[in-house]
Amino acid sequence: MMNTAVETITESCVPLSQTIALVDDDQNILTSVSMALEAEGYRVQCYSDSVEALKAISSNPPDIAVLDIKMPRLDGMELLTRLRRDKDLPVIFLTSLADETDEALGLRMGADDYITKPFSLRLLTERIRAVLRRADLVSGEVPEDDEEIEPQMERGELTLDPARHMCTWKGLRVTLTVTEFLILKSLAQRPGHVKSRDQLLDAAYDDNIYVDDRTIDSHIKRIRKKFRMIDPEFGQIETLYGVGYRFKET
Repeated sequence: MMNTAVETITESCVPLSQTIALVDDDQNILTSVSMALEAEGYRVQCYSDSVEALKAISSNPPDIAVLDIKMPRLDGMELLTRLRRDKDLPVIFLTSLADETDEALGLRMGADDYITKPFSLRLLTERIRAVLRRADLVSGEVPEDDEEIEPQMERGELTLDPARHMCTWKGLRVTLTVTEFLILKSLAQRPGHVKSRDQLLDAAYDDNIYVDDRTIDSHIKRIRKKFRMIDPEFGQIETLYGVGYRFKET
């Protein structure tokens, strides 16, 4: 029997302004997580079949997707790859506790965060809120005359526009996730100055979220790969082994 999307909406005093797509073949997880997120005021779209999820999310993108990695027919990695062909959708992966390889692969593919099973509903909710808050920070709808809008940043061939979440290199668009954008912006703010992994974690992640510093290494590799797809000679992000990273002065 074909699985279909089940959209669950609760009456809440909190406006249902943000939509979360939850994809997992475990019905217990779908039920418990959707109830917890609805209680926080989110609109939740649940999918137990990843192929059906791909069709629905592609035609009607949510604000964020939470994807299980181990799923039949189409696993979370492939689902992310296909979703990212059309839209830079913020994504959090759900992984098994022992699957460190999955975590590394997910981050290299551009996932914004991951959380291991078993997990607390409170922790997952906090991570979703953190990724959405970062998305609002770099690409939120802000009036053009708002005094708090961050100005466009130019560093040689690099241009970053935080208000529009837009990055270009030599005039060509580079599509970055929310986390990648914040890491790059932190490095580019002070060219030549070394940023430790902890400093980059602070720039890209909420204070209440624990993230291993290997996460930064994976994001840096992903950022470099995206730039080298445009410019094979790209080398502006330098590694200082045992210290951190820096954006090369021009």
